[in-house]
Amino acid sequence: MKSDLKTRHGGRILADALVAQSVKLAFGVPGESYLPVLDGLYDVREQLAFIVCRQEGGASYMAEACGKLTGEPGVLFVTRGPGATNGAIGVHTGFQDSTPMVVFIGQVPNEFAEREAFQEIDYRRMYGQMAKWVAQIDRVERIPEYVSHAFHTAMAGRPGPVVLALPEDMLFSQAAVADVPRYHTVRPSPSPAEVSALRELLLKAQRPFVLIGGGGWNRDACLKLQRWIEAAGLPVGTSFRCQDLFDNRSPSYAGDVGIGINPKLAQRVKEADVLLVIGARLGEMTTSGYTLIEIPTPRQRMIHIHPDAEELGRVYQPQIAIHATPRACAKALAELPPIETPRWKAWTEAARAEFEAWQTPPRSPGKIQMAEIVRWLDQNMPPETAYTNGAGNFATWLHRFHRYRGFGTQLAPTSGSMGYGFPAALGAKVTDPTKPVVCFAGDGDFQMTGQELATAVQYKLDVIVLVINNNMLGTIRMHQERHYPERVMATDLVNPDFAALARAYGAFGEVVERTEDFPAAFERARASGGPAILELKLDPEAITPRQSLSEIRAEALTKAH
Repeated sequence: MKSDLKTRHGGRILADALVAQSVKLAFGVPGESYLPVLDGLYDVREQLAFIVCRQEGGASYMAEACGKLTGEPGVLFVTRGPGATNGAIGVHTGFQDSTPMVVFIGQVPNEFAEREAFQEIDYRRMYGQMAKWVAQIDRVERIPEYVSHAFHTAMAGRPGPVVLALPEDMLFSQAAVADVPRYHTVRPSPSPAEVSALRELLLKAQRPFVLIGGGGWNRDACLKLQRWIEAAGLPVGTSFRCQDLFDNRSPSYAGDVGIGINPKLAQRVKEADVLLVIGARLGEMTTSGYTLIEIPTPRQRMIHIHPDAEELGRVYQPQIAIHATPRACAKALAELPPIETPRWKAWTEAARAEFEAWQTPPRSPGKIQMAEIVRWLDQNMPPETAYTNGAGNFATWLHRFHRYRGFGTQLAPTSGSMGYGFPAALGAKVTDPTKPVVCFAGDGDFQMTGQELATAVQYKLDVIVLVINNNMLGTIRMHQERHYPERVMATDLVNPDFAALARAYGAFGEVVERTEDFPAAFERARASGGPAILELKLDPEAITPRQSLSEIRAEALTKAH
């Protein structure tokens, strides 16, 4: 023990370790299993704010959104047992979205371990498949070491969550130990030979296509890549729910490659002779159930760039595999000599024209036209506005008709997790109070985490939530009608008056039943200066932009007969 070091209990050592890692925000629900941590956070409250949430699931989504926006680990605290299981949903989201997170869980004292003590769970087994590393800190003097390891791991390669369990007796123990400096991120970069091979293959292309996605981006990388793509005249698409990685207004942008993909864009991906994939994993949603690209050897000559070496060749065998982060890749491509007079100009122009046509809003059943509302927001909200959503058919209108303007304007779970949008909106607002935030939520989706309205009111977070209410679980109902027409089961919902619910919490609330009433209602919500809910009464028939519920049912019945 060094005589010049101050003796501290484990909770204070952990709090100081977080400050040393430059953590400014932590989200969670307090628990008795980590009381010394709360005591330690009291001493650093001017440097690190603890956001008290109402349920660990909401807290975990807020931490994930914080990590996604900042590119640095979002920090979550949950208590043992029930708290850990509630918080798992955001950890799973962070894993599939490649979002850096560090999660701290209270644990039973070491002397009680392996007895199935009160709320005891083995977190190594519980979180093993949804985190990059799961560990338990059994010795108080090793807290700084473990925290440093956690932050390095969360940020290394493909970003993701790390989980640390904190035995209660360890947190109460005392030690004199030094803090560890802030983590350093090591980013693999493409070699000159790899970049040269990429360029040579691209120069031979007649029908190239660039697909970008995944985690580990920042605004600078997105802008560098956009300038290179536009200068080369290449067409580009974004993977599922990564639409903010490229300005959708660009003449190079061809659309999102995900659920409900433009059929013409899907065909264009299939017909590409060179497919340059940067950052995207090429998972089920992005590949339309692994149909756009053949397994294991793609028809397209594929260049796959990914920060996780183990992802390269995992499903698809690329012609060129490059182990590099999106940031390093964007820098390397920006330094390449320009591609003169590309032969694919007409190919790119056609892809853009198809995107423009796909964005033409169709008429939907009912008095609320979601496409028109999305277009109004496009025209009246600042370009830096962040749009968040959870899971449900309601999100289709946002993804298809909104034009994302740049990095940090989309927060949506690639894991398809319901309840994400509202807590993510709060996480975004806490992270950057100057950023306008609009949340799209379905009626079922919102009720997964709607209790976080109390969090929004407590911290005066002026997010605007559009609760799109059709009194049913629309996505499941759509699939039921498509596969089992007229055999509806367990998808009807009896909902509260969402506007009245908002007012009960102390937020602004209003019901909108006609499209033409939306602009004035939205402006009243914005003028309220606090959290606001606009409940949009959507006709149940308006289940997708392309087909009504009755049309889906009729088509299914025709096929059945």
